[in-house]
Amino acid sequence: MQSNTSTGTAPEVRLRSALHRAGFRFRKNVRPIAEVRCTADVVFPRERVAVFIDGCFWHSCPDHGTLPKTNGEWWRAKLAKTVERDASNRLALENSGWTVLRVWEHEQLDRAVAVVSKAVNASRMSASRVSTRDAETRRQLHSLESR
Repeated sequence: MQSNTSTGTAPEVRLRSALHRAGFRFRKNVRPIAEVRCTADVVFPRERVAVFIDGCFWHSCPDHGTLPKTNGEWWRAKLAKTVERDASNRLALENSGWTVLRVWEHEQLDRAVAVVSKAVNASRMSASRVSTRDAETRRQLHSLESR
């Protein structure tokens, strides 16, 4: 178990490198929200997008997840608890206004980059609309106050 690293896995490094090559800047291995005890693999703080790269075994991939034969009941409970924790963390982050993306380790790199790119750009577009609206509202209020 000690050789199973929680950060810097090959799928994480590949995705981070591809995102960086695509021009994205992000934080890695940080908690999106201090109150929620989970660390996202890639975080876009301004855009409020958290990306988790999930291993097929540890997060029970529906396509590739397996259960060990030895001590099967213990592993079944442990992996079920991981899936439950993932769902709980996702709900907590989404309730706090974050977009949560989960990428399986077996997913095609270009598809994963496209999904992350779409989410980050959509967040940037909605943020720019909000800030534009806020600026327009401030101008309107200012013009009403000066009358």
